[in-house]
Amino acid sequence: MTAFHRLATEGTEAPGAAGEAPGLADRPGGDEPSGSAVRSRPASRRADLFALLLFLAGAFWVTAHGWRDVPGRVLGRQPFDQDFNEWMLAHAAHAVAHLENPFFSTLQNAPDGVNLVTNVGIQLPGVLLAPLTLLGGATLSYLVLITANLAGTAFAWYWVLSRHLVTRRLAAAVGGACCAFAPAMISHSNGHPHITAQWLVPLIVWQVVRLTNGGRPVRDGLILGALVSIQFFVSVEILFILALGCVLALVGQLLFRPRATLAVVPRALGVLAVAGAFTLVLTAYPLWMQWFGPGHRTGHPADPDKYALRLASYVNYATQSLAGGSPDPRRLAANVTEESSFYGWPLALFALGAVACLRREHLVRVVAFTAVASALLSLGNTINWAVRGSGVPGPFRLLNGLPVVDAMVVARFALITTAALGILVAVVVDRLLTGRLRRRLGGVPLRPVVGLALAAALVPVLPMPLPAAHRPSVPHFVTGGGWREYVAPGRTLVPVPVENMTSVRWGTAAGVGFAVPQGYFLGPTSPTDDTGRWGVDPRPTAVLWTEVATGERPAPITVTSGEREQAVADVRHWKADAVVLPRHRRQDELRSVLDACFGPGRRVDDVWVWDVRSLTS
Repeated sequence: MTAFHRLATEGTEAPGAAGEAPGLADRPGGDEPSGSAVRSRPASRRADLFALLLFLAGAFWVTAHGWRDVPGRVLGRQPFDQDFNEWMLAHAAHAVAHLENPFFSTLQNAPDGVNLVTNVGIQLPGVLLAPLTLLGGATLSYLVLITANLAGTAFAWYWVLSRHLVTRRLAAAVGGACCAFAPAMISHSNGHPHITAQWLVPLIVWQVVRLTNGGRPVRDGLILGALVSIQFFVSVEILFILALGCVLALVGQLLFRPRATLAVVPRALGVLAVAGAFTLVLTAYPLWMQWFGPGHRTGHPADPDKYALRLASYVNYATQSLAGGSPDPRRLAANVTEESSFYGWPLALFALGAVACLRREHLVRVVAFTAVASALLSLGNTINWAVRGSGVPGPFRLLNGLPVVDAMVVARFALITTAALGILVAVVVDRLLTGRLRRRLGGVPLRPVVGLALAAALVPVLPMPLPAAHRPSVPHFVTGGGWREYVAPGRTLVPVPVENMTSVRWGTAAGVGFAVPQGYFLGPTSPTDDTGRWGVDPRPTAVLWTEVATGERPAPITVTSGEREQAVADVRHWKADAVVLPRHRRQDELRSVLDACFGPGRRVDDVWVWDVRSLTS
């Protein structure tokens, strides 16, 4: 209770008189700490530590089911996404250990490879977690990352809010929690660590806000450029969403304070020029990889409106919220992972009321404009309430088809709304604690009403633990390292039947020590068409094995000479050293086909192996 009291009371006095509208870059208490502030630094550090522990507890609460059996469970409702991200972490560790390229790999989709920059990225988290991945496996690193993302993002927002925006630590803590544990962040914790890795976002936002301040343009530009570059190596997608949010906030700033905004344009442009040049130097190679490198793509395979939110999603509850439950059958979002709004009626109405009460504050006006604009963009080309139909044309039509935008998932623009809402909540709590809200409204005591209304709005969206399911088993031949006797480094092991996720899981379990055919990724349609698509078309032999495995090719199965020749050609294409058949309900049929293609197989550990090195060397 002492730590909680300190969290609620720590801070400096607000600038100016009650009701004064501070600018975006105004810091409560001025730039220099007072004597009392200096004396309270140890207490402030204890309050910060208490906030961090609270955020860690919340993050472990959300991911608790995954920690109960780290190697045996998949966390969340999108296991394929977790499988791919575990492969990315395993590949990053492999790249560190073997000094290989972290931005491109032929260890998936052999032999053509995968452009990793145009997929989820997370190169920097993968490199930082490489020692843990090499020691404990990619599954452990994934759980650490998805847990740390929530706690780290919350603490980063808390830090920036408490130092630069609000005067009470408790207000900053509530705002940070709203930003990091909102329905959008919990939904994306279902397999999207590149989306929840937002620990640098508040720092970048504050550096952008400081463009309106005096200072050293070169120094400020280098700091901003360094932060942007680091975020690039964490998640390019979040960096773009952040840039869009800053542009929307700038538009709001121009609308509400045009003269003051135009006055700082020269300095801001100077800082941005330095930041842009520094960022280009640091990210030149991965930028080239993204736009021109092997396996690069343009656009997203799906129509933007397929992933657009419905307007009703903003007043409904998410699957993982306390007031939520089973996935909404109305499909207000494309899937559970893309539930990027879902605030519920109480919180939506509270936000509207807060903006109305604090409308004289410049910060609140800009935040409200940014939140509404990004929410409208998340609704896609056509705004519909709940069911897709003719609807009303949306502002996203102005951006649709533009470079970079065409590769975005539209629903994720609501992440900007989520951050704006967290800032608004922090301001409201700060005004409550500092007594800067009106005491009464029409004879009704306003502050208790606002406090109760905020609690009623936030409690229903409290996060519930993500579900976990048993992960598909991987043969001991793979996990135990038996494959090393049959597959040389960089060569391919072909699982039978060839299935995208089997390839990914086996590769991860082996520490990406061998290459696999196909996989789970976004790539170009063809060598001459860089339009984005999911995966690749299977080779003819992969189709044959799949037909046998599913029973589409009924017994007795006769392999023709043409199919045998094609099988040899395909293992040569894959640069395969071994073809491996695990336990399967149609194992006898598959064995007979593989024997016909490559000669008799050999039982090794818990699999059958066909050594094809004599055919492919």
